[in-house]
Amino acid sequence: MSKFINPFTDVCFMKVEDIVDIASMSKEDRIRYDESIKVYRDRLAIMEFERMKGKAEGIAEGMAQGIAQGKAEGMAEGMAQGKAEGMAEGKEEIARNLKQMGMDVQTIVQATGLDQEVIDKL
Repeated sequence: MSKFINPFTDVCFMKVEDIVDIASMSKEDRIRYDESIKVYRDRLAIMEFERMKGKAEGIAEGMAQGIAQGKAEGMAEGMAQGKAEGMAEGKEEIARNLKQMGMDVQTIVQATGLDQEVIDKL
């Protein structure tokens, strides 16, 4: 024996039933119902607004942290590179002075750690 399927249980018919129920409310019940719907929609709007606001704040905070971290890393890298270049220039200056004083190239190589080719070009 097959079971009878009620076609009126479809979502569409349930919505129609809700509409009929609302339409048949007393004036006082309808006012309370409309007010509750308004409160519900207001709360949904507030929650959506707060969600979007939180998302925007999170993005802004993440960007600020990323920029700060990038600046710090860039500064550290720049300082390290500048220090290395300064050390190299200092060694070349010392080698140039020692060469002008007549010191032999091999001793200058040992003293500065520079390659002989670099010293020969000075």
